[in-house]
Amino acid sequence: MKIKDKVVVVTGAASGIGKALAARFAKEGARGVVCADLNETDARAVAAGVGGMGMRCDVGQEGDMNALVVAALEKYGAVDIFCSNAGIIGRHGLDASLKEWRRTMDVNFMAHVLAARAVVPVMIKQGGGYIVATASAAGLLMQVDSATYTVSKHAAVAFAEWLSVNYAERGIKVSCLCPQGVRTPMLLGPTGDRKSFLSEGSVSAEDVAAKVMEAIETERFLILPHPEVAEYELRKTTDRDRWLGGMRRLRAAILTDPNMRGLD
Repeated sequence: MKIKDKVVVVTGAASGIGKALAARFAKEGARGVVCADLNETDARAVAAGVGGMGMRCDVGQEGDMNALVVAALEKYGAVDIFCSNAGIIGRHGLDASLKEWRRTMDVNFMAHVLAARAVVPVMIKQGGGYIVATASAAGLLMQVDSATYTVSKHAAVAFAEWLSVNYAERGIKVSCLCPQGVRTPMLLGPTGDRKSFLSEGSVSAEDVAAKVMEAIETERFLILPHPEVAEYELRKTTDRDRWLGGMRRLRAAILTDPNMRGLD
């Protein structure tokens, strides 16, 4: 799919990857960019910077997701590309409350389901469309210090695969973005100086956005800004016990060195 003259919706657009996506879509000539985020003020600021439309959206709420698609249609008359990008993380294990589990699953997984329910019928009526689901390398591998993040991102990858299989013949193309360390507030922290085992080899949000553009134009499913993730996944599937042993060693390193923390 060519991006020029397309209408694009980006959730989680107030910062990080979402903000970079909005800017890159505008640079590539999209005729409309809708920037949605729970942080309405910053979403509107990003939209103003790209000549688009900004609005508040809680991606875990079906009513908000439906309203987002309706607003995009009213403004631009189409939704050609939908980037379901919002995400949250917390370092949770068995101590995670049911509320924490539900909120993480709502934002990191069910948001993709709600987006598809809202936009796929529109895209089919238009004759086709493109969905980009932001998951994580953790959706293929693991976030050792967060059960909620790991499980929700695995679910996001699985749902994107299911969409691709079931709607390709209806003209719906799907890509799944699985980055590792990205230099955003989630990785760097609020002051931008937090260290992490993901810092080495991390990429900028702009680098990720460029990879997304390439994937859309070539209609490639899996987007890996860190190519080594493919090798890690291969090791996991080839010898899962050995891979689990490596993850246990990584966990031990994180527990003994505060600078090895992952994401927040």
